[in-house]
Amino acid sequence: MAFTRDEIRESVERAGDAHWQALIRHHEDAYPASRPTPGDVAKGEAERLNAMGLGKTADFKLLESRVERLPSSLRITHLFEYTPLGIRLLTEPYTGYD
Repeated sequence: MAFTRDEIRESVERAGDAHWQALIRHHEDAYPASRPTPGDVAKGEAERLNAMGLGKTADFKLLESRVERLPSSLRITHLFEYTPLGIRLLTEPYTGYD
C-alpha cells in the first residue's frame, strides 16, 4: 500500500503542531518568492518514501514525520515502527523543498 499525501500530512500533524506550522511558515514567509505549499511537500514526501520501497510493506508503520526549518529549505525525518520486532527507526534526514 503506497503512501499518500494525506497520510504524510497526518504523520506531520502527529509529530505536533510545531512541525505542521514549520511547513506553513516555510511557504508563507518566503512571499513573494514561491516555495512549495505544505501539500506539495507532503506529496513529494509520499513519492520519495514510496520510491524507497517503504510504502510497499506492512512491516513498516509510519508513526510521525518531523519537520525542521532551515534558512532556505526544510529538513524532514520520518519515524517508523518496524512491527515484526516492535522497534522504532528514523530515516536519514532529508533536506530540500527550497
